Parts: sequence; structure tokens; C-alpha cells
Amino acid sequence: MKDRFSLLKQNVLITGGAGFLAKFHIQALIEKKANIFIIDKNYEGLIKQKQKFSKYKNIYIFNCDITNKKELFKINKNILNRFKKIDVLINNAFNDYKIDKKINYVKSNKIDIGINSWHNDLEVGLTGALNCIEIFSKSMLKYKKGVILNIGSDLSILSPNQNLYNHLKIKKPISYSVTKHGLLGITKYFATLWAKKGIRINTLSPGAIELNQDKKFKEKINELIPMGRMCKAYEILEIVQFLCSDASSYMTGQNIVLDGGRSVW
Repeated sequence: MKDRFSLLKQNVLITGGAGFLAKFHIQALIEKKANIFIIDKNYEGLIKQKQKFSKYKNIYIFNCDITNKKELFKINKNILNRFKKIDVLINNAFNDYKIDKKINYVKSNKIDIGINSWHNDLEVGLTGALNCIEIFSKSMLKYKKGVILNIGSDLSILSPNQNLYNHLKIKKPISYSVTKHGLLGITKYFATLWAKKGIRINTLSPGAIELNQDKKFKEKINELIPMGRMCKAYEILEIVQFLCSDASSYMTGQNIVLDGGRSVW
């Protein structure tokens, strides 16, 4: 029987490839023996990411800003010249806001996020994602088969609970929330537009992922989650494999929320 979770020799491109979440996407794809292409404007981060998986030879890195369409066109041409097509696009790039006492997201109770922050966050998280869909879908449309996976957040469907950050005297910026909500709109739009063209597009929305957050934050957010704990990053692996493979062949336009039940409480 065919392994419908197989990604053997599938060409998978990940944006934001130097980031924290990307390494778990990469691990998921390595387990399924895909060819992996990672894009990020942080070249040193790309090198480190590749070094983490040095035993796996089919990883290729591209130093690129996804808001620069000219650079994206070059990467697409490079990949297609050698590998003929791109099978899967994972839109993982976004401006991250870590829970850190040294970072002041919003300085006061006013909606004072700074217009530059607003534009840049939307430019990376939404315009960048749209750029990648436009350019890297070309071979998908040609071969009438492909998968696009947008990486959202529980804040794709929830408003930030600012009480989580009071003790740090910071606020989650509006631009992050709007960007993650916007990805759902992109997902739904292309899911219906390209449903008969063999391209499926879904969103994966993880809740808070356990990292190096301070103790108080963890205590607060665990109280909001029915399962009583944050998401472990490795718990994303199998879901990424499912959404990128033929195992989810009848699924498109959906938002898979991985939040321990927080959004239904």
C-alpha cells in the first residue's frame, strides 16, 4: 500500500528558514526524505540551521529577503533549472516577538506601535507570503499539483490576552495579530481560487510554544489552556507531515489549530 505520508523526492521550500519553528519543519521533512530549500535574510542563521542537519545532504539554503520579488524570481529559476518543480511551499516567515524583558513591544496603553513596525510586519508576514505564493506556485500550476502551508498562530483566531504580559510591562503588538489573521484570508482566497487546479492550501496555527519564557508568563498562560501546558515544538512535526503530503489530499482552505484547547474555552 502506498505511503500517503511520503514526501520522498518532493521539493519543499520553507521561508523564515533560520527561525526557531523552521528547524522542526525541517526535521519533519527529513523524516519523509524530501528535498528541502530554506530561505531567510539571516545568512548566518541559515548556515547554523544547515549545520544542525549536516548529516542530511538534501538541504539547500538561499539568502533572500522575501519582500524582494527580484530575488525570489532568481531563486525560483535556480530551483526549477535543477529540480524542475516545487511541490510544497511553507510560508513560515514573520517578524517574531519573543517574550523577553529586554523587548518593549508597545511602550504604553496607547496604540503606539510605530508606523514603521506596522508596515514592516505586514510587509514580511503578508506581502512576503503573497510574493512567495505568486512566484513559487508557477510550477505547481504547470503540473497541476502542489501544496501551500501557511504558518499562523492561535492569534490567527484570538485577540492577544495582554494580561499575559503585564508583569513584563509590554504588550503584544497589533501588527502581529493582524498579520496572523490575514494569513487565514490568504489561505481561504487561494483555496477556492485554485481548488480545481490541483493546489491545496491550509494554515497551521500553533498556540504558545514552550521555549525560554519566564516562569510567570508560563504560569499565566497554562491557566488559559485546558490541557494545562504549552505546546512542545516537536508536537508540530506529524501535523506538518500530514498537511504537506497526500494524506491530507481532500483538505484545503482549513485552519488547523494546535493550542491544547485554549481557543474553545
